[in-house]
Amino acid sequence: MQESLTIGQLAARSGVAPSALRYYERLGLIRADRTGGNQRRYARTELRRVAFIRVSQQVGVSLEEIREALDSLPASRTPTAADWAELSAAWRARLSEKIRLMTKLRDDLDGCIGCGCLSLQRCVLYNPEDKLSGEGPGARLILPRPEPAASACGDCAPA
Repeated sequence: MQESLTIGQLAARSGVAPSALRYYERLGLIRADRTGGNQRRYARTELRRVAFIRVSQQVGVSLEEIREALDSLPASRTPTAADWAELSAAWRARLSEKIRLMTKLRDDLDGCIGCGCLSLQRCVLYNPEDKLSGEGPGARLILPRPEPAASACGDCAPA
């Protein structure tokens, strides 16, 4: 069995364009060795990383979050099932929170009674008299409310 893949082979096997693979490599998401002629050669294990990247992107995980997760995997050896399970456990809470937010968004949009305004700021059903505008920008009914910033000085109250 061939131990390494060319960029074309990795692209064909993963369904990801070569340009995207080069971009992933620039971001440090995947790694390639170089031949004497400076051609990329990918270990077969990079297929798992590319699959992980694609699935993670499909569910709305940013490339930065993906990079942080992949950085937790060992670079000196092929990640084992236990390595991937550890990464999965670390992401469980984050993914559960994303699911909760997406479910809330879906349910809130269903409850909009089809008016189509999608303006939670002006909608009299969700935000009578625009009371939520005092809490700051953004989707105040969907996104978690930020905690007040802690003061650097223990004697001062937060602004």
